[in-house]
Order: sequence, then structure tokens, then C-alpha cells
Amino acid sequence: MQFKGIRKMLLCTAMLITVGCVQNQKPADGSFTVPVNYQKLDNGLKVILSPDATAPTVVVAVYYNIGFRIEPKDRTGFAHLFEHMMFQGSENLGKMEFIKLVQKNGGVLNGSTRFDFTNYFEVVPANKLETALWAEADRMRGLAINQDNLTNQQGVVKNEVKVNVINQPYGGFPWLDMPQYANTNWFNAHNFYGDLKDLDAANLSDVQAFFKTYYAPNNAALAVVGDFEPAETLMMIKKYFADIPAAEQPAKPDISEPRQEQEKKFSRPDPLANRPALAFAYHMPQRNTPEYFAMGVLDQILLQGEDSKLYSALVKKHGMTGGVNGGINLLGNMFNYNGPMLWMASLFHDKNVSADSIMTVVDQVIADACANPVDKATLDRALVKFRSNFYDEVDGFFGFGRADLLASFALFDDNPARINELEAGFRKVTPELILQTAKEYLRATNRTVLTVEPKAAS
Repeated sequence: MQFKGIRKMLLCTAMLITVGCVQNQKPADGSFTVPVNYQKLDNGLKVILSPDATAPTVVVAVYYNIGFRIEPKDRTGFAHLFEHMMFQGSENLGKMEFIKLVQKNGGVLNGSTRFDFTNYFEVVPANKLETALWAEADRMRGLAINQDNLTNQQGVVKNEVKVNVINQPYGGFPWLDMPQYANTNWFNAHNFYGDLKDLDAANLSDVQAFFKTYYAPNNAALAVVGDFEPAETLMMIKKYFADIPAAEQPAKPDISEPRQEQEKKFSRPDPLANRPALAFAYHMPQRNTPEYFAMGVLDQILLQGEDSKLYSALVKKHGMTGGVNGGINLLGNMFNYNGPMLWMASLFHDKNVSADSIMTVVDQVIADACANPVDKATLDRALVKFRSNFYDEVDGFFGFGRADLLASFALFDDNPARINELEAGFRKVTPELILQTAKEYLRATNRTVLTVEPKAAS
């Protein structure tokens, strides 16, 4: 799939109840355009249809505009807790019956909580599309919220925290750790997984209010991708979702971050780790700005792949580590978030290699990026890497990657057709813009460095 030189033709019809936009024009240069049929039901549900007859399967993805960032204070981990609650039964499906329904019909499903959304999706045979739509509407309409389900899932999530973080070497490093050190706004800097005391404090009225507010259709997007007929599918969606009532939405909290003016350095002991670890992060430019796309190119040049400058310097040249990983938004990709974000890298190293010596090499690589414009060959290679990774992402997991971006752009930008504009944004990036972006966003005073001190017995 290709997204090059896109000229959008929006066939938009505005009506009192439904607003629909269809984008499905093949550009003159022959590049591929993702078909995007965008509708809004009268209860506020955003519906994105993207047919693809490659295989007889469909993806149904429901995204709710609530994630880690804006969960209630003193209820850390609540957004994640509620993700688990959504599998505990609804009006017509008992506990865990949603999962059994999908699996018995030959499908797979999952859900996750991210910075700015909580999502649920199913991949099913195309002839089971209506079943998946009915089931998603059933739990949006009325979740089974009772004390037994809440107590059970509090225990499940607490055990998950213990297994994945507390009792795990390097648990939460760096995806959970770094935002807490690098950010200053509580919404961006609290423990997203949840403190155990906060998880225990969640009560039934909290859950009921959370569901009524954030799991309403006017706070959601529904994406359908795969082998289906759009008009027929839209009729099904209206049949099952249109009469679910909207809910008044609270004002969104301020999640902005102040400009960082001084480098931050932190170290934390890890009683289970046996090797040191190091991570460093820089605050990102605002989404959708020219500098945002330039940082995407810098990510490819500096960090992604064995031809990247950080890998070449730290692994190939100096042998300080066996690998260096990271990127923009470690809980997804550089497109499916909406707010402040970090560009982050992390690595593990031997005890005879100091963190300071590693950062000296990192500083050399970053200093070069801030002083010298990239040449055409480097820029072209970065764009090729971006396109390859992006197409893999969009086409990944039976089309779920496409559904993910369509639903995210509907939630955040009211414009799922942005999926067809991304490559054009990268094509506008110049060596001059990359240099300007590096100087502003890769300065040491915009950086946070975190080291993990191993404390495990030999």
C-alpha cells in the first residue's frame, strides 16, 4: 500500500442527523489511497468504514476517548481497571461470554489502554460482522457493573501489576518509568498502571460514573475494516448503535507540558535486575506540526534499525551495548496519541561500562545532528524506512493497524482521512527543517536521563 502525493476528493453530505464523508479517489500518480467512509450518527458515534476485499475477514474496533492521561486523580490505574471490566458481561452476554462468542465464531479479540484511548477489537470471518457489531453495541449500551465483578477485576489488575512491574526485573522500564520522571503535569506523570492502594480504593459508584460518562457513543469511534459492503454495514451499525443515548462530557483537563529548561537525571535501584540499564528521553514537538514530522525523520535516522546513528555508534563502533531501542510513543506509534509525548531510547549494558561514558557517545551523535544538515542520501533512506514500517503497521494483524489509525484520527482530529495525508507530511521535511528541529528539541536541557541500578544477588 502506498500513500504518496495524495489529493483528497471528499464527497461530503451534511444532514441534520448524519454527516458522511467518503474518500476513495485514486490519485493521478497511481499511488494507493485507503478508502475512508466517515459517518457520524446523531448520538455522536463516529463511524469509519474502510472496505478491503483482500481476505474474507473484517476488523471491528471500538475506541473510547479515555486513556491513562485523564483518569481521575487518586484513582491511578482506573482506566486500565475499567478495560478489564468491559469483559465482565453486559445486558445479553454473561461474564466472559463476549470472548467465547468471538472465539466460537472463528475470531480473535483483544483490548488495551493507551495514553489517550481505550480500545476493543475483534477480527472475525466476514460473515460474522453483524455478530461482532451486535456484541460491541450490547456492552456499550449496558455493562454488567456489580460489586462481584469489580472486586474480581481489582484482584486481576493488582496481580498484573505485581507480575509485570513489581516482581519483574526492570518492570515498567522505560515506558512506565520515564513519563513519571520527564513530565511535570500530573496527568502525564502519574503511575499509569496504578498504585495498589488506588486500585483498592475504586468503588462501585466510581465505576458506574466512569462508564456512564466515558463509554458513551459521543465519546467513541467505531472502525470497520475488511471484506464488507459499506451501505449494508452502515445499516447494521445504525440498527444496533443509533439508539444508545449520548452523555454529557466533562471538560477535558489541561494536559500540556511546560517547556523543559534544564536536564533531569534520575537513578532508581532495582532489587531484581542484574545488569545496569539506561534510558534518555526528549519532549516531542506538538502533533501535526512540521517539526513533528521532522522528529519522525530524525527518529528513523538516529534510532530505528541497525543503520541508525545511535546503533552504529553504541553497538557497532564502541560495543557498549548489544542493542538500543525506542521511538516515539512506546505504547503505540507516533500517530495514535493526542498530547505531549516523548522521544525515548533505552538500552542495557555491562557493569564495566558506565552510564556517563554511554551518554558521552550519545552526546556526540546528537551534537552532530544539531550541527550538520543531513545529506540527501540519508534523508531518502529515512523516508524509505518510514514508508516500509508504516505500511507494515497499516496492514498489520488482518487490517487492525489500519483500523487503529482510522479510529485514532477520528477521535483526535475528527478526520480519519488523515491516514492518506501522512506520507505527504514526511515528504515536506527538508534538511533545513530537520536541523532546526534537532537544535530545539534535541538540546540537553530538553532531556531526561534515567539509570537503573542492579541490586540482584550475583
